Amino acid sequence: MLRTLHIRDFVIVEQAEIHFGSGFTVFSGETGAGKSILIDALALALGGRADASVLREGAARADITAMFDTSAALRSWLTERDLDNGDELALRRVVDAQGRSRGYINGMPATLTQLRELGDSLVDIHGQHAHQSLMRPDAQRDLLDAHGGHAELRQTVAQAWKAWRAVARQLELAEKDAAGLAAERERLQWQADELDQLALQADEWDTLQSEQSRLAHAQALLDGAGQILEALDGEDDSALHRLNTAQHRLQSMLRHDAGLQGVAEEIESARIAMSEAVSDLNNYVSRVELDPQRLAQVDTRMSAVFEMARKFKTDPETLPALRDNVHAQLADLQAAGDIDALRARAETAETQYLAAAKQLSTARAKVAKSLGKQVTQAMQTLAMQGGRFEPIVSTGAPSAQGSDQVEFLVAGHAGTTPRPLGKVASGGELSRISLALSVIASRAARVPTLIFDEVDSGVGGAVAEVVGQLLKELGERHQVLCVTHLPQVAACGNAQYRVSKKETAGTTRSQIAELDADQRVEEIARMLGGIKITATTRDHAREMLGGLAEQAAR
Repeated sequence: MLRTLHIRDFVIVEQAEIHFGSGFTVFSGETGAGKSILIDALALALGGRADASVLREGAARADITAMFDTSAALRSWLTERDLDNGDELALRRVVDAQGRSRGYINGMPATLTQLRELGDSLVDIHGQHAHQSLMRPDAQRDLLDAHGGHAELRQTVAQAWKAWRAVARQLELAEKDAAGLAAERERLQWQADELDQLALQADEWDTLQSEQSRLAHAQALLDGAGQILEALDGEDDSALHRLNTAQHRLQSMLRHDAGLQGVAEEIESARIAMSEAVSDLNNYVSRVELDPQRLAQVDTRMSAVFEMARKFKTDPETLPALRDNVHAQLADLQAAGDIDALRARAETAETQYLAAAKQLSTARAKVAKSLGKQVTQAMQTLAMQGGRFEPIVSTGAPSAQGSDQVEFLVAGHAGTTPRPLGKVASGGELSRISLALSVIASRAARVPTLIFDEVDSGVGGAVAEVVGQLLKELGERHQVLCVTHLPQVAACGNAQYRVSKKETAGTTRSQIAELDADQRVEEIARMLGGIKITATTRDHAREMLGGLAEQAAR
């Protein structure tokens, strides 16, 4: 559930912090005051698209943070990505003046994909133009699937479609260009043979370089090691001899001054370290050999590797990976060239797709009947008595979304034949049907927070009160936030915020304030009566609020 929304320098909001509770919360205010800006800000925090236009005039950046309760499922998701931070979840989005944006989850940098993935589990936003999307067949199909909870079925169908189309394309290519495939297979086989003959191992190039350098400079290494040994432990005045002499003298001096003990220990440490270095150098000299034959072998091997790298226009160290890639391509091409095998795979993939699509079709047909009954019932209370709503699922062309066409038919009045939604419904009817669909589909929604942005446009009077009751009822199962201009809807809210704008020194600012009981009366009266609020409109507002409270108590 959404707990807090903090907005800074977003459009005309300088700064706002809004705390939310459960139930049905209403946002009201004059047209242009910035009611929908709150929804836009939240959508941005949930990974929506952003550009510099969202910044308040003169601001360096816009900053939005949304705080949510965290469910067990979300905690698991967050823990897997090292983003868990206890029982609260903080989503933050920052947009600068150049349009660049950054996202954060619980204070840690996050991708927009991660924000959107979380947002899909937290909030469902129904925009004020939702009814317009109902005109599109794909939107009708998506709404039906959302109501039926068909996400897993759709994913199975989409994966089966992808697999089928992939092997079908391979088969088509194999049948059209058998000669071209043979030539490509011959080219790859030549490359594989060349690289296999060289047989360069993964770390061999680095080993060859190291060995060649050591063998080529073996004499210089031996001479240098000998000179160092002579300086450290030679017969004439070596460093080790001097340290031994110094240590011997200090031992005799210690009998007279114990304060030299630290110096004696340091010199002894240096003498021991030098003795170990001398021993290590002697071992090194015994291992280094002058081996011209091995040097010639290494040089020959490196020349062969260089020549192969030049032939393939790549670096020597990449040849092993290139060989693996060529073999992989060759295997794919050989499989693609087996037309009979490809046909069998294509038939199997098609069968699997058709089975998954049929299962989805069956589920859609079942849900269509249920949704039709529920929306038809809702229409009777939304001034569409006698009307019917019929989602029709028919066979269509196969696609990643299945092999169905979904079309919403509606009869606005008794005795009329249902026809496509967009052809028979007026703007007001479309708005009401959209609202009924939104509410009914949201009953099955798993997200905790539902937001309705002026989806009640085009209705009024008694119908508006029914709309408010529908949203209030929905608020018993979800956290519901609604931007509205209807007093009948606003009066149904468990809580109400007023959004207003104020102009100071030529700059417009939007302000958001939670209303107490008296302030709600004033706001409902304003929504009822317009500019001039009279005692009558205030009484009407109190009556609306009181009547709804009595209904809730009953």
